[in-house]
Amino acid sequence: MNWFRNPRFYADGLPGVGLLFLRLFIGYAMAMHGLPKMSSPFHWMDQMPNHPPALLQGLGAAGEFFGGMGLFFGALTSIAALGVMSTMFVATLAKIGMGTGPHYFIPPPGANQDSSYELSVVYFFFALTLFLTGPGLLSVDAFLAKYALGRKSAPVTPPSPPTGQVAKTS
Repeated sequence: MNWFRNPRFYADGLPGVGLLFLRLFIGYAMAMHGLPKMSSPFHWMDQMPNHPPALLQGLGAAGEFFGGMGLFFGALTSIAALGVMSTMFVATLAKIGMGTGPHYFIPPPGANQDSSYELSVVYFFFALTLFLTGPGLLSVDAFLAKYALGRKSAPVTPPSPPTGQVAKTS
């Protein structure tokens, strides 16, 4: 995990700003989508037929809310992205398993718009992108990697030669 502690791993400049915008959008959307579920995290799906066990409901609510908050701030981005990816993967499978037909992303005209799994696939791949690229330099993770973990990059100076000897230059 040396790459986590290396601030040079994180994108700088315009790529860093692009990752910041992506993190802010996805993080806000996921956190706001998971916020109502956090009022009753172990029972938010109880009205559905064949609802999952309470523990899995709680993991789904936590994955959306805390994963979204982690992505928003760029804190523990890899773990947050895994939480969002796992939740969106299960949401996609649930949409496919609802018997919505053979359409791929966009439901056919006249079909229930909630039957589309397009949005959950998009969120999954945005989270996968952040998992693979890192949060960018404008994040809590980059700040911790550079300063709080004591990894300030100091200029390296070669040792001075002993007195009375001439230093070799190459």
